[in-house]
Amino acid sequence: MDPESVRNTPRVPHGGETDPDLLDFSANTNPRTPDGVAEVYADALESARRYPDDDYPDFRAAAADAIGCPESAVVPTAGGLDAIRLAMAVTLEPGDEVLLPYPSFGEYAREARLQGATARFVRYDELLSVGTRSADEIALLEDCALAVVCTPNNPTGEAADPGALEAFVDRCAEAGTTVLVDEAFLGYTDLPSAATLERESVIVARSLTKLYGLPGLRAGYVVAFGDRREALESARRAWSLGTPAAEVGAYCLRQESFVRETRERVASERDRVRAALEGRFDVVPSDAPYLCCDVGDRDVSAVVASAREAGVAIRDATTFRGLDSHVRVAIKDREANDRLLAALGVSDA
Repeated sequence: MDPESVRNTPRVPHGGETDPDLLDFSANTNPRTPDGVAEVYADALESARRYPDDDYPDFRAAAADAIGCPESAVVPTAGGLDAIRLAMAVTLEPGDEVLLPYPSFGEYAREARLQGATARFVRYDELLSVGTRSADEIALLEDCALAVVCTPNNPTGEAADPGALEAFVDRCAEAGTTVLVDEAFLGYTDLPSAATLERESVIVARSLTKLYGLPGLRAGYVVAFGDRREALESARRAWSLGTPAAEVGAYCLRQESFVRETRERVASERDRVRAALEGRFDVVPSDAPYLCCDVGDRDVSAVVASAREAGVAIRDATTFRGLDSHVRVAIKDREANDRLLAALGVSDA
């Protein structure tokens, strides 16, 4: 990291409610975990009396099987954000420029700035077209050491078209620009990981905590090839995963039926909740376990406060660049979703 940048870069807000009396719709995590997780965790506690195997062979194998990439390409990290930081640390130097989507995850800009880099923002729904329309756009790619793609995008929820993403990766490779693809929520879809492209210009960041309902576990990984993979492996911290995270993570990554059931439930409930919310708000189409809602001329803080008084925490999305009248709500199970709708004064007719 760049020491001067560290001193001048503030933290950014996130969802996540610490009050146990509130139903938390501000964080986009699965309300369910795979059967058997508690037993695996309990067994791992005894193993945690020793340092973990720093090679993490079982975790790497499970991750590789889950997304269809070579085991050798997987580098374990303590969650998706650790994966993002590691990718930026080995890619960026002070003075570099980074192409970032907006509105999108606020940590991209923060992590880039911690490395001494400067953010260049492009609307998330125009990012994959950069380089196709003008010489200035090609020059923009050439000026940027790194471009970040979030799929599905957070907070809006749309997943990137695989063909458009691959074409963007090709243009970035020609420009000498590395592409970091954040797939924290891609497991909720049946779309292929960008890791299957096996391009040396691509780094993929993955998180286990959202899909498997274990945000406090802090388990994730990056996927890369060639020299970038070697740099990531060299730079990662020793024992980058605790033993419980590694063993529970490997177990979760193999629960294919749980993933299928989660996708089906979330897709069905997302459609139902969206249809209900559209009676009051403008709702962005989503492939993710959350919906971004434009509340119009209503005061966002009042909407958030009203829901909170009804026992439900939702995310004030005005903290995302470019959004000034939005909230974001997670998709949970049917009973919880009904409580969300009631808290927002919406009827599921």
